[in-house]
Amino acid sequence: MSPQLLMIEVTRLDTGPARLRLTGDLDYDTAPELIAAAAELRRDGHRELVVDLAGVGLCDSSGLSAFVVLRRTGDGVRLTGVSSQLRALLDRTGLTELLELPDVVGDSVIREVG
Repeated sequence: MSPQLLMIEVTRLDTGPARLRLTGDLDYDTAPELIAAAAELRRDGHRELVVDLAGVGLCDSSGLSAFVVLRRTGDGVRLTGVSSQLRALLDRTGLTELLELPDVVGDSVIREVG
């Protein structure tokens, strides 16, 4: 299977966090694109970010590292649209303690944080 390019749709809001909707694979080749998009938003004054991962098919260690970079360079990062597989990976690596994620029971979101 060939890798999918990462598409990032950015929504800048006048107040509150900026939103990034990702579609494709978040991996070694594409994680720098997410970091660059977040850096641009932060330069524009957006300290908090919401990253929608519903369209992400694959997230490798470089993608996880990008989440850490985003968290360290701003006030907050909230992940939405997290698949059960990615949620398990975030849990195993301890990143759920660093990042904001929706509360879940099994595979169902019970409450969005924020």
